[in-house]
Amino acid sequence: LKAVEQQANAEVISKILYPADNHYEGKSLRLKQQYFMVSATCQSVVRKHKAEFGTLRNFHEKHVIQINDTHPTLVIPELMRIFMDEEGYSWDDAWYIVTHTVAYTNHTVLAEALEHWSQPLIETLLPRIIQIIFEINDRYLKEI
Repeated sequence: LKAVEQQANAEVISKILYPADNHYEGKSLRLKQQYFMVSATCQSVVRKHKAEFGTLRNFHEKHVIQINDTHPTLVIPELMRIFMDEEGYSWDDAWYIVTHTVAYTNHTVLAEALEHWSQPLIETLLPRIIQIIFEINDRYLKEI
């Protein structure tokens, strides 16, 4: 029974596009979907890059990841997670590569069009990602 439940939970990520997010379950599913898209893409690009070049040191010289909306912004902490946790890079080396790879353009100034997630939701679903987000924030605040 547990296996069937796990299978159903895994499948729902790709079965419902843009679920209503006016309740916890909808918000949770949307965050899971966005992280799934971002993580799968990052892992694929990193894997292919390593297969071709044998290193990630030149990743930023070979790739640009352009994000034009709030949906894929988790690409930043996810790339940091991959470079540090899976590839063994230091924070500074990973940050250099990520900040020289990712570009962001915002096409709206309407606050209601910008997506946001509650801290408890991210902590529950993506505990490592929120740690990285906090570290990015802390380092940024020290810079300014």
